[in-house]
Amino acid sequence: MRNGRTVAVIIPALNEAATIGDVVLRTPSWADRIVVVDNGSEDQTVARARDAGANVVTENRRGYGAACLRGLASAPDADIYVFIDADLSDDPGRMADLVDPIADEGVDFVIGARSSAEPGALTFAQRFGNWLACCLMSAFWRCSFTDLGPFRAISASALRRLDMRDRTWGWTVEMQVKAVRHRLVTREVPVAYRRRAAGRSKISGTILGSVRAGSKILFVILSQVFAPQSRSCLGGIASRFRQGR
Repeated sequence: MRNGRTVAVIIPALNEAATIGDVVLRTPSWADRIVVVDNGSEDQTVARARDAGANVVTENRRGYGAACLRGLASAPDADIYVFIDADLSDDPGRMADLVDPIADEGVDFVIGARSSAEPGALTFAQRFGNWLACCLMSAFWRCSFTDLGPFRAISASALRRLDMRDRTWGWTVEMQVKAVRHRLVTREVPVAYRRRAAGRSKISGTILGSVRAGSKILFVILSQVFAPQSRSCLGGIASRFRQGR
């Protein structure tokens, strides 16, 4: 519990045996529940997560969003949810930086913005994709995100309003777009980002994975633009364009 608020940490994992134990063990002791969602691992991920003290659940449908949704379903009573990857790129020890603005200041949603990334931690495709996605969100919704970082925290009440649906790589951008559309109080906090301790990224580690992820992110943004509650943003963009001519 953190400042009177119960906290659940959701860790999607796929073949992360080399790092999952450290992620769990470095999670602050005030986290009430640590849920590792195994998304079909073929190594010792499950055993090492359990040995470290995590609750392990299984999601057989592949996809980052599917794993996050399964983790949420297994911890329905938390006040605050934290999402962090299993590869130790983000530091679980910095979790208070994301949780405290929600627990203490009334913020709804906090993103760990990867402001200082270790050389090689973010590929060119990741940097470009983040930049493009943030530019599009700014153009359509006048928001000021700088990153789609996976290390994030959100209050349970805010999360319920978002009605998250995406089951693959569009999960993070769906959350951010819907946060703006629902006028959540959002904040970015700087976090350090390290190279993976072992293995290769499931998304950015291959050209095909990067293309698929990038295409899905663009699809999610455009689908939200044309959602019934968002169509007014098109009129706003057209108006700004006419004013600038």
